[in-house]
Amino acid sequence: MMTSIEGTQHHHHQMDDDDEVLQNLVINGQYSTTTTTTTTKLELTVDEVIEGYVGSFGFSQLIHVFLVSLAWIFDSQNTLVTIFSDAQPSWACKGGSGGGGNWCNKSSDDESVCGLVAGTWEWVGGISSSTIAEWGLVCDYKFRAGVPASLFFLGSLLGSVFYGRLADAHLGRKKTVLLSCLLTSITAFLTSLSPNVWIYALLRFLNGFARSGIGICCLVLSTEAVGRKWRGQVGQYGFFFFTVGFLSLPLIAYPTRTNWRNIYRVISLLPLIYSLAILPFVSESPRWLIVKGRTNEAMEVLNKLARLNGKKLPKNLTLLNPSIGEINKPGSSKSLWSARWAARRMITMMAAGFGVGFVYYGIQLNVENLDFNLYFTVALNAMMEIPAVFIGSVLLSYMDRRLLLSSSAYVAGVSCILCIFIAGKNSGDEGKGKNKSSGSWLQLSAEAVGFMAASTAFDVLYIYCVELFPTNVRNFAVSLLRQALMLGASLAPLLVVLGRLSPSISFLIFGGLAICSGILMLWLPETRNAPLYETLEQQEEEEKLSSGSNSGLELGKQ
Repeated sequence: MMTSIEGTQHHHHQMDDDDEVLQNLVINGQYSTTTTTTTTKLELTVDEVIEGYVGSFGFSQLIHVFLVSLAWIFDSQNTLVTIFSDAQPSWACKGGSGGGGNWCNKSSDDESVCGLVAGTWEWVGGISSSTIAEWGLVCDYKFRAGVPASLFFLGSLLGSVFYGRLADAHLGRKKTVLLSCLLTSITAFLTSLSPNVWIYALLRFLNGFARSGIGICCLVLSTEAVGRKWRGQVGQYGFFFFTVGFLSLPLIAYPTRTNWRNIYRVISLLPLIYSLAILPFVSESPRWLIVKGRTNEAMEVLNKLARLNGKKLPKNLTLLNPSIGEINKPGSSKSLWSARWAARRMITMMAAGFGVGFVYYGIQLNVENLDFNLYFTVALNAMMEIPAVFIGSVLLSYMDRRLLLSSSAYVAGVSCILCIFIAGKNSGDEGKGKNKSSGSWLQLSAEAVGFMAASTAFDVLYIYCVELFPTNVRNFAVSLLRQALMLGASLAPLLVVLGRLSPSISFLIFGGLAICSGILMLWLPETRNAPLYETLEQQEEEEKLSSGSNSGLELGKQ
């Protein structure tokens, strides 16, 4: 062990001497290649090269992160499009007030269409304004309206397995993003041609499968190119673009409100343009390339990043390969599950992720049940994500990951439970007048705060997962977290349907699950300012050394 430390010190002394010689030669205009032939090889990990030579977060990484993060816009649009395409439209009696005679009376809620004679009423926006209007997904067929949204999240769950393995073991991060964007574009366009609700549900499932690679790979591709102190903020920038996509939905949906198929056509174009015009300028992750043994390509990427930052890598630099044995099986589930500490972490992460995903997507899908204009409430929810992203970014710099995550989950849980009391008070003041209106505003405010906290927890959870696992299983780990989030999300639409019957039960379940997730997160180790490791063996060894003073408990790296 001592010899390796001495060797490293020797390399660092040698590095300083070499750089001084090279700088003098360049200044005097006498640069000569012969001087470098006698120098010793400078062996560094990707982390050390980024921190020491490329720069933690320079202009090149800013451009890289911006270009990669743009893809989150399509991820968001395809995930939340059903808020508009599958919305319950309003209806009216034909021919205006009393136009349907005694057979049509619009004095009760919208569900009263079930008792009306066919032909006496009509959908206000026309039959093609939403899938519910076009395929008559009301009354006895009401349960069918929730099927496409649930299948979308189940598709995302399965897609996470597929893309996680693909990105780690075969294609790499960049090519997986390309594949995911192209398939998202194709499936979104095909969805616009759906002839019935069952084909529509199947295509939503395929669209969910297609888009799940975007979030996983974009997050990893962004964070693997920057220094350790910038990882949290860079991850948050991705979620900012997710919010931009969310905010763009009302702007796309409003002009296309007379035909739900047009919104799918519009959102199918964007990932296609991105794949052809922007993605070719993105670099592959140097960490993934080195783990795969493609050292020359990794050096090219690092040189390119350094050059754009106005820096230069030393000529005698060689990248240190992580243990060769692991290179042959990157991303395999065995390598993650065979290490007990990693398996324990992953299970805890997935359990917490299930609760967070359930609450985060559930609150978004539940907006149609509030007594407000749909476009306004979606825009408000999207606006609440922006402070969540910035608050998350700032707090990630100063707070421990565990504390930030659990606090956010508690705030989300308490806000949801508060909605029960507000809703109860609201239903007590049933009927007309200002009480109901003020109650609705209070409920909207509580839900908005709950959503903002859930959004912060959701965003930080991804970054935490990236930091908890090494490069050779990182994508696989993030994909498993994604599966847990999507499993929670796939059950959320069913709770939203239940919420129409009893809001108190749905809010109580949302709140309870959020608080349980917050408690679970306290069992995970802290990763703030910790290095990103390359292999499971390396991480286990380093963590044992750094946490040797902790009495047997895996408290992580301080």
